[in-house]
Amino acid sequence: MKRINTYLWPTIIAAALAIGIFLGGKLNFNDSPERLFTTNSKKDKLNRLIDYIDYEYVDDINTDSIVDITVNNILEKLDPHSVYIPKKEMSRVADNMKGDFVGIGINFYAYKDTISVIRTIDNGPSFKKGIKAGDRILMADLDTLYGKNLGSGTIVKKLKGKKGTIVNLKVYRKEEDKIFDVKIKRDLVPIKSVEAYYMLTEDMGYIKVNRFAETTYREFDAALKELTKQGAKKLTLDLRDNPGGYLGVAEEMADEFLKDGKLILFTKNKKGKIDKIFASEKGKFEDKPVYVLINERSASASEIIAGALQDNDIGTIVGRRSFGKGLVQREMELGDGSAVRLTVSRYYTPTGRSIQKTYENGNKDYYKKFTERYSNGELMSADSIKVADSLKFKTPKGKIVYGGGGIIPDIFVPIGTNEEEAIKSMDSYGILSYFVFEHLDEDRKRYEDYTQQEFISDYKVDDILFENFVEYAMARNLKMNFYDFEDSVKLYLKAALAEQLYGANIYAKIKSTKDAMLLKVLYLDTPTLSQETEGEINDAESN
Repeated sequence: MKRINTYLWPTIIAAALAIGIFLGGKLNFNDSPERLFTTNSKKDKLNRLIDYIDYEYVDDINTDSIVDITVNNILEKLDPHSVYIPKKEMSRVADNMKGDFVGIGINFYAYKDTISVIRTIDNGPSFKKGIKAGDRILMADLDTLYGKNLGSGTIVKKLKGKKGTIVNLKVYRKEEDKIFDVKIKRDLVPIKSVEAYYMLTEDMGYIKVNRFAETTYREFDAALKELTKQGAKKLTLDLRDNPGGYLGVAEEMADEFLKDGKLILFTKNKKGKIDKIFASEKGKFEDKPVYVLINERSASASEIIAGALQDNDIGTIVGRRSFGKGLVQREMELGDGSAVRLTVSRYYTPTGRSIQKTYENGNKDYYKKFTERYSNGELMSADSIKVADSLKFKTPKGKIVYGGGGIIPDIFVPIGTNEEEAIKSMDSYGILSYFVFEHLDEDRKRYEDYTQQEFISDYKVDDILFENFVEYAMARNLKMNFYDFEDSVKLYLKAALAEQLYGANIYAKIKSTKDAMLLKVLYLDTPTLSQETEGEINDAESN
């Protein structure tokens, strides 16, 4: 989850003001400073301090900002995952965790000061009204949306609204060189947490989950049912880079793989109360092979699923050691539109292990230890992962597992080279996507004759497109030896094209052909794998 930056200096100023008030004793309040600091509750102290600053301080001070900073500073002293959500952030955070919002259903870029549609959401309001990729939205009602330096947040506010309300758009379609008006009724637009799903092999499905929101289980359940219809008797569940979310959603998903009565996890609060969560009889994928992919950015709810399956000797965990978050937060409103997510308990995997990293030396040290994984070699070799014998646990079948800092996978897959990770970063930060948008914007018709399957099997990124991207990247000071990794760059360019032309499933399917973890899964699942394919795995791991 996203942390809000905090700064200590204004808090020090506030504390200094409090001391000055105490020593001066010249305020026109009924209660003396002595009474404030001796007989009132801690809450009264803070309330009165804010009142003093509001009414008596020599300069006008924005006490709202002081309160925000003070709250953040208090929470920072507790643990790294108790966080404050200001009022202005609540709507965005709520939409993200709810899994949908009310809008017109487009993905867009602010391209050359104009709102340019990348894709419309399938069956969403804009899709139904014929809005196409490449269309420019010039106006929304009477608001001009071009020629301005509008931030994406401002644009979203103008396009969002109450469900059922109408927004009048003025749209320019470049390929037809025409401007037209269209009325769109705002409706619920999903924010998908099941990012992609497809058949990895004839009998193995693949599902990528990017977070655990309110709608995640429903999305997962629908994807699993569809893959089962297509013949999936095995599953690869991809939780890489998944930071977590709702605990209950993780419990529901884990239940699909565990038999009735199996322990999923248990939690313990400050009073020592233990709550145990057991699997029910509803599991639809019990007694079937499952592979769970995790990496160093898989956290929280992702670790609950990985830990539940690993401790029950179900499936195979593949990848690298997960983040190590074993704390449970509850969101609590503060009465002014803001809220706090406060840690209320710890969770433990079925064998009794806590996978929470230590934070006894503060938040800065906590996150520093995470980044140190990149330098201490553990992302390259499982032998570099430091484990403590005191945190050793045993599963029912005798497998040794460890607590204290994440889920260690059953099968280790090293991180790629710096260059390979740089290519992935260009993808995740949208550089490849932005380049591809400009490329398609020049002439989309060149791709019209490809079916999805033909694009996957037949289309190849040519040298001209590759050279254009290298020039584009270097003009933006992105420096790496592109030519040594030409095949990887071309693969990512093809995937980015597929995403904008056909959607996330085809994008994920194309990338899977050179994905070291997925290739490892195929190797594990196929004992008779040829030496040639084994060589591809080694190449993917080294590149």
